[in-house]
Amino acid sequence: MPEDFLAGKAALVTGGSRNLGAAISLALAERGADVAVNYRSGRTEAEALVARMAEHGGAHAAVAGDCSTPSGAATLVADARAALGGRPVQVLVDNYGPFSMTPFAEMPDEEFRRIWEATIAAAHAAVRAVVPGMRKAGWGRIVNVSAGSAYLRNHSIYSLAKAALVTFTEALAVELGPEITVNCVTPGQIAESAEDIAEFDPSFVDRAIAATPIGRLVTRAEVAAIVAELCGPLFDGVSGATIPIDGGWHLPRF
Repeated sequence: MPEDFLAGKAALVTGGSRNLGAAISLALAERGADVAVNYRSGRTEAEALVARMAEHGGAHAAVAGDCSTPSGAATLVADARAALGGRPVQVLVDNYGPFSMTPFAEMPDEEFRRIWEATIAAAHAAVRAVVPGMRKAGWGRIVNVSAGSAYLRNHSIYSLAKAALVTFTEALAVELGPEITVNCVTPGQIAESAEDIAEFDPSFVDRAIAATPIGRLVTRAEVAAIVAELCGPLFDGVSGATIPIDGGWHLPRF
């Protein structure tokens, strides 16, 4: 299989300028895609990433946009297409998704709507915007980035939204074949983001490692590589799948 199996394909990564999104953007560029890196406010960071991606060839672009609302997500797809020379987006990685652990019984309506809209409603709007171009081209790949929290029941609205993203993936796979495959990944706690979760739960990382068969946290690069490969020929026969990338952490024990 050629290493540049995405050559000539236009890709969009929502929330693609930092953290896991940046690793995914880079992984797609390494495999030949021309990538629109979405950012909300970090223009300098996004442009630096684009410059790094350019070392692998291709025509990449930093694209500003608020992908936390349906209207913003739809606008972002149009802007990404324009930034990549008017070509339709044929690879969509829905990576954006804000975090919250506020208990449901204490959660304001606005917070519930904010997390749900950014994770599900905005993803739907982005998908709706890219599907016509994918179908016309006869080929498309959509990868939704859920989270290990989809398997938990104490991460509140974040768990609910990320679990819904798994069902959304399966429904889209049924609707959009055969031209378009739709898959999902559920990363466990990522090593580089350990400090972030520690702000909410100081003991979470130690407990996660202790419960993980491989004895460590996964890395952004590991997750990004699998996301990119899901868009390649090795996975042409896979659609509607959700792949846990967590070293076995999600497996039930007793």
